[in-house]
Amino acid sequence: MNQPYIESKEFKGKNYTNTPFETADYDNCTFLNCNFSGIHLSNNQFIECHLINCNLSLSKIKNTAFKNVHFENCKLVGLNFSECDPFLLELKFTECQLNLASFYKLKLKNTSFKNCHLNETDFVETDLTNSIFDNCDLKLAVFEKSNLMKVDFTTSRHYSINPENNNVKNAKFSRDGLAGLLEKYQLIIE
Repeated sequence: MNQPYIESKEFKGKNYTNTPFETADYDNCTFLNCNFSGIHLSNNQFIECHLINCNLSLSKIKNTAFKNVHFENCKLVGLNFSECDPFLLELKFTECQLNLASFYKLKLKNTSFKNCHLNETDFVETDLTNSIFDNCDLKLAVFEKSNLMKVDFTTSRHYSINPENNNVKNAKFSRDGLAGLLEKYQLIIE
């Protein structure tokens, strides 16, 4: 069954917790100040869309496609990206709250996280090759069996990454952040 195709439309100030969200293919659309908190967004397709000042916390995104989607100043707490459609998945995050989100086993090469809070976020077995964490808070974020090759962490903080359990080849870290790579050894660094 074909879904409606919605192109180049702006949705402003919509509260989808009160009114239904139409399942569709959204192409080059902008969502501004919209509330999707806790609703089912499953089986939608977002292509080259921009979401600004939106709340998607605890929304269901099973089989939802995000193809070149930019989230800006959005609240995405507890979002399980590992359930979305991985085909052509491309995301960008600027000034977002991604606490308790999950990117388990996703391929997120060249992804940009800028000024984001990623506390307790799941990056287990995630391929983040060539990604950038620019001024991000990664407190208690979980990196295990992750591909962090060429990832730039130089301006980020509070990460704890075990180099023996992750591919960190050519990843960039600041001198101040080196303690996050040695935490496993319970060293006292002054």
